[in-house]
Amino acid sequence: MYIKEFEIRWNDVDANRHLANQAYIAYAAHTRMSFLIENGFDQHLLQKHDIGPVVFYEHIYYFREVFPGKPVKVSLELSGLSEDGMFFEFRHNFYDYKGRNFASCEMMGGWIDLKTRKLIGLEQELQTMFEGVRKPEDFKVLTKEDTRRFKKKPMDLS
Repeated sequence: MYIKEFEIRWNDVDANRHLANQAYIAYAAHTRMSFLIENGFDQHLLQKHDIGPVVFYEHIYYFREVFPGKPVKVSLELSGLSEDGMFFEFRHNFYDYKGRNFASCEMMGGWIDLKTRKLIGLEQELQTMFEGVRKPEDFKVLTKEDTRRFKKKPMDLS
């Protein structure tokens, strides 16, 4: 399991003086990008292949408040990946300084070609970068159907 530590900054706190929801999203995103960079998906590689990651959704579940003054840790697990590498799913857990889990986040995304702006599978060279990553017991091989959790599109207001 990959873990990143954060100091809660003043601008990470909301009007209730606890960690703000936008900070959870920022900490999870920073953890994901650090993980990807450490596994070879750095800016140079993304630019070389002209690809970028895109978020489909992030669901955060809050269990208890956390306050400034002590560091927090955010874990990451690769909980799903499609056979062609187009879709990925990460699970994050948030821990206080005593190791207590105070929140959890599920995130799904994919890779887009930055020229065509379309979803693409990863080239074999890039797919192999995920092969060495330890996977949890409930790891799932993702399909396009897994990305369709929101079955009915909301009506446009226009």
